[in-house]
Amino acid sequence: MKKIIGFISFFVAIGMLIMMVTHNRLVGLIIIALLLFVGYNCFCGD
Repeated sequence: MKKIIGFISFFVAIGMLIMMVTHNRLVGLIIIALLLFVGYNCFCGD
């Protein structure tokens, strides 16, 4: 469980950092969708 929480918090922090750099809402939504897809594949994939 600690591993999952750490992984999630790491990607949330990366997402927040990228949103500080890019103030474009569309880019932020694309990044959020990409990170959700990566997280889902890592923990629910084969």
